[in-house]
Amino acid sequence: MTTAPFGPLEFQLVLLRRMADHQPGLVEDARHELSASLSEMREANRRWQAMVRAPRGRGSLRRYRSVLGEPESSVRRRIGDLECDALLWPVPLWPDLRFEVMVAPGAAVWNEWLVRAPAAAGPELRTVEDLRPWSCTVDEVARAFAPARPMEGSAPTRWALAITDPVTGAPYVAEFTWGLFQRLLPG
Repeated sequence: MTTAPFGPLEFQLVLLRRMADHQPGLVEDARHELSASLSEMREANRRWQAMVRAPRGRGSLRRYRSVLGEPESSVRRRIGDLECDALLWPVPLWPDLRFEVMVAPGAAVWNEWLVRAPAAAGPELRTVEDLRPWSCTVDEVARAFAPARPMEGSAPTRWALAITDPVTGAPYVAEFTWGLFQRLLPG
């Protein structure tokens, strides 16, 4: 039995599968843009989960490299006392974003999400009214609504930030999937 290849297209379907919980309309449009069926999206997610959970599977970094190829770029970063590498891959569905994998010494992956491409301009975020699904990333919202308080997400690959609207002073929770803004909830 030959297994179909798993590459960047299938990986994008995995990203979309988790986003479908909060933005089914946007996911449907994106899936059509990728010329993929709902069953293909489900199958890509099933295969990804099997790779992640395989007892003797590839480590996270090797898995990303095998699926996405060599990164477009690698940047050395210092976060506190930790030096790490941020590996960036293009994501054709979102040309202004990159999939970033943060790798600590010893090739341990400790974060993986979508970030703004280095040369791309992000949106101007002044109030919560400026937050649109899929328009901004975790770090962009955290900077725009500082001090934002990180919160645990509702599932793996999900993050949340407690933010305050600078105009009204109202508290909100901004939710993200794979680092991309999904929805805003009253805080």
